Amino acid sequence: MGALCETEPMYNRALTSLTYTDVPLDRAGLKRRDKAWLGQSLSDANVKFVACWRNRSHILKEGDGLRALLLKRADAPKLIQSALSVVFLGIDETHAPVFSADISHFEEFDAITLAGGEGQFIDIRQLGWIIPRTDAALLAYARGLAYWHRSHRHCGYCGSSTEISDGGHMRLCTNQDCARTSFPRTDPAVIMLVEHPGDTTCPPSCLLGRSTRWDFPLYSTLAGFVEPGETLEQAVTREVMEEANIDVTDVRYMASQPWPFPSSLMLGFRATATSTEITMDPKELQDVRWFTINEVRRFSEWNDSSKDEPRLPRPDSIARWLIQSWFNDRDDSSTR
Repeated sequence: MGALCETEPMYNRALTSLTYTDVPLDRAGLKRRDKAWLGQSLSDANVKFVACWRNRSHILKEGDGLRALLLKRADAPKLIQSALSVVFLGIDETHAPVFSADISHFEEFDAITLAGGEGQFIDIRQLGWIIPRTDAALLAYARGLAYWHRSHRHCGYCGSSTEISDGGHMRLCTNQDCARTSFPRTDPAVIMLVEHPGDTTCPPSCLLGRSTRWDFPLYSTLAGFVEPGETLEQAVTREVMEEANIDVTDVRYMASQPWPFPSSLMLGFRATATSTEITMDPKELQDVRWFTINEVRRFSEWNDSSKDEPRLPRPDSIARWLIQSWFNDRDDSSTR
């Protein structure tokens, strides 16, 4: 096996914990139910705020890098009174309470002004692997809750308005005859690296597809939502069959990743194919094929528009992590 060039995306990519998994807070699940305690936390001299605006996060450029912009009360004195929702996120390592404030109902200039006049609002998916890992996780967490509050302002049963409860981790129907509670929605989705071990006629390979949503040649692992009444392993088997007509066995869990864009939990698996002939679902994919390790090593980075060749998923995604883990395993075994 030839040595990888340092300019190639798959070169020396040691696996680390997945992006968006390192929220640096104690969520204080019991304390946040106490209204008096929440009121004291909001008045705490060291309280911090994460501003959210239309699915974008508050980012500050600092030197040559970027970081999350956490505000103190003095930085944005009108933020709380003006926010659509204020949500308790947790307590940080300095014992300071941290809240998010959604100001999506303002225009961007006014939102930045309200949030202290510094920084800018950026989609975290554009830089989740660039900023500090704990910042990325915190901003994704805040964004997911802000989206849920904006999209669940009315009761799904009776249509009455709902109000925030439990520090923003529950909404309560205001109709006393209904009084139903709703909780932040998280949709489980399986995502899988399907591998074929190879034989005397062909080398090991993995199954990657290009979604109909992508207008550039990005190839990723197959994925899909879990349906009612099925196990995660059954969902993996069904999705691979539906999208590529491939039978799989030995379905095994690898890792999970919060993906609040807007509200998913990605459950990563690896599975072994027992067939190789592909029949593609054209509604889901515009291409799906087997790639050997040598072909994967030649993939371009996800944003490299200089080449009309297969590209890797973004570095913050579990899809990239699954491909990298398979690549590392196969590359190591091929050099023994």
